Amino acid sequence: MNSKSYKPPRPVYLLSAGSVTGQKEKRGPLGRRFDLSGDDRFGKETWEKAESEMQRLAAGIALRKPGFREEEIDAMFAGDLINQCTSSSYGLLSYRIPFLGLFGACSTCAEGLLMAAVYLGNGFDRALAVTSSHYCSAERQFRFPLEYGGQRAPTAQWTVTGAGAFVLSAVGRDLVRCEMPFVPVIEEVLPGCIVDRGITDANNMGAAMAPAAADTLERYFAGTGSSPDEFDLIVTGDLGREGSAILRDLLAVRGIDIVKNHTDCGCMIYSETESDTHAGGSGCGCSAVVLAADLLENIRTGILSDILFVGTGALMNPLSINQGQHIPGIAHLVRIRGVNRRELLHPEKETEVQNDADGT
Repeated sequence: MNSKSYKPPRPVYLLSAGSVTGQKEKRGPLGRRFDLSGDDRFGKETWEKAESEMQRLAAGIALRKPGFREEEIDAMFAGDLINQCTSSSYGLLSYRIPFLGLFGACSTCAEGLLMAAVYLGNGFDRALAVTSSHYCSAERQFRFPLEYGGQRAPTAQWTVTGAGAFVLSAVGRDLVRCEMPFVPVIEEVLPGCIVDRGITDANNMGAAMAPAAADTLERYFAGTGSSPDEFDLIVTGDLGREGSAILRDLLAVRGIDIVKNHTDCGCMIYSETESDTHAGGSGCGCSAVVLAADLLENIRTGILSDILFVGTGALMNPLSINQGQHIPGIAHLVRIRGVNRRELLHPEKETEVQNDADGT
């Protein structure tokens, strides 16, 4: 079992993030934290074009916050749910930044951050990670057109209409562009393995993805020698309520207890009693906007200091489902830690202060 995580040889900072959502997400518990919310069409004539527009807007917001120009970004890592990741390629077409397309289903946010961290850890300066999903475009591709009016199973999740974008940097002087008490730093990453437990129900993706999340977390704890209680939060995204319960049970059988500090982006984004989303949220945009608008903000303000962000994905497409194939799962892990900004800007002064306090 390969449990080796990757630690960037130099700090990789999550300098800024942009979040764009639809109206249903705006009405949810995190609605006030999103940077921008539109009417689901975003001025476009198709759902797919609307999703592309969300990516363009989210990327622009993330770049503007620290005041970066396009030419200062070395690469974009982006993906989505639509065939051949067309929402990303069309949405980011106007940005003259080298583009690397990704597909990890709903794990694409974590995959993008993971790939960007490896990229920056090996000599490049700055990167952009972007992803999105749209309820209407995903329903049309994976299930039924909205006009069909099909009933949804209790285990089904609601694809989030949203896009998240993140600016990552390995350049220390970039910290002066950001006003925040604590800086989110990618401490280490662990790519997931494909896990197939024989699930064929496309209306129960939580059950398909939970075994992959359990596998990744078990490998991480075994490889690092850490335990769940060392972290403020273990955040999966997005298993929903059904998959989250399965994950906790799978880990409990292996002697790993995450009940006290586990949460899931699919459970956070919608109100369980008011949104009628059944098992919760899903889609690439789910974990992306929750991380961008809520989790990173809580790290910046010191509410959270050390989290495991585990992006989960169901690796299916319409053809594999129609042919009755199993739904494999994947889960990528990104550890994000909050570091005092003053220590990063003036590490030598912090050392002098500590030495004086110690009497050395």
